[in-house]
Amino acid sequence: MNKIAQIFQSLDYGPAPEGPDQAIAWLDAHDRKFGHFIDGKWTKPGKTFSSDNPATGESLAQITDGTAEDVNAAVKAARDAFKGWSALSGYERGKYLYAIARAVQKHARLFAVLETMDNGKPIRESRDIDIPLVARHFYHHAGWAQHLNREFPDAVPYGVCGQIIPWNFPLLMLAWKIAPALAAGNTVILKPAEFTSLTALLFAEICERVGLPKGVVNIVTGEGGTGQAITAHEGIDKIAFTGSTDVGKAIRAVTAGSGKGLSLELGGKSPYIVFEDADIDSAIEGLIDAIWFNQGQVCCAGSRLLVQESIEERFITKLKKRMQTLRVGDPLDKSIDIGAMIAPIQVERIKDLMKRGIAEGAEVYEPDGQMPARGCFLKPALVTNVSPANTLVAEEIFGPILVAMSFRTPEEAVQLANNTKYGLAATVWSENINLALDIAPQIKAGVVWINGTNNFDAAVGFGGYKESGYGREGGREGMSAYLKPAWEKDLKPAPAPKIAAAKATNPLDSGHLDQTAKMYIGGKQSRPDSGYSRAVYDPSGKLVGEVGDGNRKDIRNAVEAARAALGWSTTAAHSRAQILYFLAENLDYRRDEFADRIKAQTGENGVEEVALSVERLFAFAGWADKYDGAVHNPPLRAVAAAMVEPLGVMGIVAPPSRPLLGSIALIAPALAMGNPVVLVPSAQSPLSVTDLYQVIETSDVPKGVINIVTGDSVSLAKTLAEHDGVDGLWYAGDAESSAMVEKVSITNLKQTWTSRGLYYDLADRRFEGDYFLAKATQVKNVWIPYGA
Repeated sequence: MNKIAQIFQSLDYGPAPEGPDQAIAWLDAHDRKFGHFIDGKWTKPGKTFSSDNPATGESLAQITDGTAEDVNAAVKAARDAFKGWSALSGYERGKYLYAIARAVQKHARLFAVLETMDNGKPIRESRDIDIPLVARHFYHHAGWAQHLNREFPDAVPYGVCGQIIPWNFPLLMLAWKIAPALAAGNTVILKPAEFTSLTALLFAEICERVGLPKGVVNIVTGEGGTGQAITAHEGIDKIAFTGSTDVGKAIRAVTAGSGKGLSLELGGKSPYIVFEDADIDSAIEGLIDAIWFNQGQVCCAGSRLLVQESIEERFITKLKKRMQTLRVGDPLDKSIDIGAMIAPIQVERIKDLMKRGIAEGAEVYEPDGQMPARGCFLKPALVTNVSPANTLVAEEIFGPILVAMSFRTPEEAVQLANNTKYGLAATVWSENINLALDIAPQIKAGVVWINGTNNFDAAVGFGGYKESGYGREGGREGMSAYLKPAWEKDLKPAPAPKIAAAKATNPLDSGHLDQTAKMYIGGKQSRPDSGYSRAVYDPSGKLVGEVGDGNRKDIRNAVEAARAALGWSTTAAHSRAQILYFLAENLDYRRDEFADRIKAQTGENGVEEVALSVERLFAFAGWADKYDGAVHNPPLRAVAAAMVEPLGVMGIVAPPSRPLLGSIALIAPALAMGNPVVLVPSAQSPLSVTDLYQVIETSDVPKGVINIVTGDSVSLAKTLAEHDGVDGLWYAGDAESSAMVEKVSITNLKQTWTSRGLYYDLADRRFEGDYFLAKATQVKNVWIPYGA
């Protein structure tokens, strides 16, 4: 039998090596030693570390470890360049982005080979996925640059953006961050990962060659200390970070109270759900891509297989057979499926996690086959016989490890899928589109793929829920992440609240029997757990009433009631609107009473404030069924439905001023978008809100949707910020306590808005639109097969 016939009989792959010559020539042209790219110039190399090829262990180049002085120089260059860059027309900025896209395409093969050598991913992935998407992002955002004024009429760029990217998609993550930042008119300092800096440095050359103005893009390489210098730098206006959840939390803590914009795209433990009616062969091919793409070093990797019990045995058998065909080896070989892990430390970390999982009862299957004699390689592995508590199920492994569990019913599938602190992505596989579209909105994740996986496009937002971070990259949401309201620069410090000196000091001096307003929790009034009350005084110091003094347990009860009311999010938007209209109507019936109460507490005429409160309820009732998403048309056989979803349980701490409007203006947008709330009203003038209990009760508001706890604003805000059952928190208060709220909210990375001691005039009509609606929602992109 001749050789060709033998090959057709065995179907063995032969080697298909990609030549590294041009990449090596580029490295040699730089003497394999790099400084930073700052202010359009290359700095001399400083203290360096080695960037190694993970497939061979060989050193590719020496990379400079950036210092605080290097970061200072980059920030100065970016600040100096900002005025001129942001003053360019969108068309002019777009031309530069277009030129970058063209240059990336022109040198696509060089970028792909260099990426594979530096990162270890298969050349097929670098060549066919990463680099084309890089060009796509710059093309897409070249268009956004020209249309910003029309689509974001009252927005301006942040200024100088610090961007820190990971090693798993070095050039693609650079494009995700730099393209929208430049389109918006920002200038950037980008730090690539220390393991994979080479394509970022090649990109800097592209910026140089296309004539990008000096200082607009600055590349500062380095290890962890360089990133810390960027996140802590006072001259940086926005931080965008992609990486681990632990580091994301640390960045959140460092930036707390600074007023910096912050986008975090963090870890994941994404479920891959296969129902019994799925096309099993297609689902297995999708699963191969979901978990073994880029060696599983993907934040949205489908690392948790949930397969319906009725097909579990057949599915696992087929999967193991398919795993036998996966080829592990030289990433520059075009016939390789799985390349090298990023570094020896990552290999050891995964081996340690596997040992822990096995000790907890896990069973591991690995296909046969030889491993390369050198380099950072791991076999693909399938882990079974695990419970949801197993380390390998709960922890992000970031490697070629798939963990499998079964489920019986769709309800159980959803429970298992959501049983994680993460919420980045999910895959649903079913031939019953009704079932798939029923499951998708129930999964707490920022991206859901139906009968597909790992679909990405510049026109479609990407980002997570919960501890997978917040903010989006790509699409309209990703563009808006690099813009802020123009009027924010004119905000003035909030005036100090007027606190009257109390004339009565004895707690028994109220002079009335049982006139203390209670809490409102779970649809009924309840006494404070503390057993204490707080006196409310008018400006002259006269006692006008008492309210309960709420504590940690009252907040706990209120959050539990709110979580029990999460069904509010699935109430039809029209029905939510009707309830808000009813609230407004019933408040208007009692406008004189509420106006009198405002005057009693503040000494000011309350007629206008009541009228504004009614109007604000009407405004957000009107928004309830109108603030919705879009359908994106990416260049794939799919559409992506951008669904606007509520954050979940929201804590809202109202400002001390405007005792009624201050609360109504904040809870109305949250309620309109489907969030149950825990409200802490003005500590100085809470009686206007405790009077709302009867209005709420007579307006068909479901129990638990509005919960009210009176007391000290700062201490109750801290409790809400620390509570893992709270998904979002708005706090209106001084700068110091605002920083505290942002810092302690890192427990579950809840989304926050704080006033930072600035005066937000909530009577202004700008606050009856999408300013708070956007902060009360998050976008889930659901990818649906569509077209031929």
